[in-house]
Amino acid sequence: MSKIRFYLVCLMMIFSYSAVSAEDTINIAAIYALTGEAAEGNAHSLRGVRFGVEDINRQGGVLGKKINLLTFDNLSSPIGSAIAAEKAAEADAVCILGAAWSTHSLAIARVAQARGIPMISNMSTHPDVTKIGDHIFRVCFTDDFQGSVMARFAREELKAATAVVFTNLTSDYSLNLSGIFQKKFEDLGGKILGEQEYKDGQTIFEKHIRHAKALNPDVLFLSGHNESGFIVRQAQDAGIMSVPIGGDGWGGPNFLTKGGSELRRGYYCTHWSEFTDSEISRSFVKKYKHSDKFGAGTAMGYDAVMVLADATAMGYDAVMVLADAIRRAGSADRAKIRDALADTRSFEGVTGTITFDANGDPLKSAVIMEISNGKQRYFKTLNP
Repeated sequence: MSKIRFYLVCLMMIFSYSAVSAEDTINIAAIYALTGEAAEGNAHSLRGVRFGVEDINRQGGVLGKKINLLTFDNLSSPIGSAIAAEKAAEADAVCILGAAWSTHSLAIARVAQARGIPMISNMSTHPDVTKIGDHIFRVCFTDDFQGSVMARFAREELKAATAVVFTNLTSDYSLNLSGIFQKKFEDLGGKILGEQEYKDGQTIFEKHIRHAKALNPDVLFLSGHNESGFIVRQAQDAGIMSVPIGGDGWGGPNFLTKGGSELRRGYYCTHWSEFTDSEISRSFVKKYKHSDKFGAGTAMGYDAVMVLADATAMGYDAVMVLADAIRRAGSADRAKIRDALADTRSFEGVTGTITFDANGDPLKSAVIMEISNGKQRYFKTLNP
């Protein structure tokens, strides 16, 4: 055989192998912050997605094909999120998983809807995310729900008559959650004494806390993300006796490292706790923590304080819901997957039973976590 013929045969074999490999995989995209301010918190969502993909592939994949996970960095910004979504579309991803922050997911959703790509967010709670269009879904509850839940918890469980609200003006999540809480709290007979406004990047809240202390509310509702850790620590140091409460933005490790670990008493709403009493949840926790790749490294340092992040379980559920939809669709076609997702009914996930409504939102319960002397523990579950 001549050298030229030999090289041609080799090239044909390479191209043939590539074609077969492409046919044997299904591309899905995960868009999260790998760099920037959201990266540390987003890491837990991405771990859950990766663990879910590995779990599916370990069981033989979907429709006889392995899932090929394409990971894109949204650079912790809406613009970066939109660019990442365009890259996912060009890479022939059949679905986009992510993002965690609502501001990022809103940007991704606009691209996904325009491109006809189904999208599933594991943690974005802003109501407008799924209102972008019929290709957008989520496995978490919305801010409308958790804002109402925390207002009800404050009035009925904590017997709070008055509240002061802290709102991040540069966060869609915080703005909406604050608005929902205030309306529901007042509908239930409570009184909002004031609202303290701040912006991203702020770490000193002396003036805001001084004003809040003068109003002496029963509760402080902190609607932000991990910056709420700075606020609870500084409020406690200032001698404020009000009980701090918040939404699922408190759920990441940064909240603890920025001051939450010093909190004597507080409560927040979240999507799941590893102490949830269900067989599928217990099985997931055991499997994850015994994983050499995931559990062994991620539990150290972090799980000692908070145990296992709800974002991880939610990321895992997003993958499982998608895999179930692909199986029922019997195809990796984007349109057929979207239709199957819309038809999802009573899917038993780690974080609860998932049935998508007409907007692509699930009807789920909320978990209330208590922080006592810096330690977090499951407190109770509140149903819709």
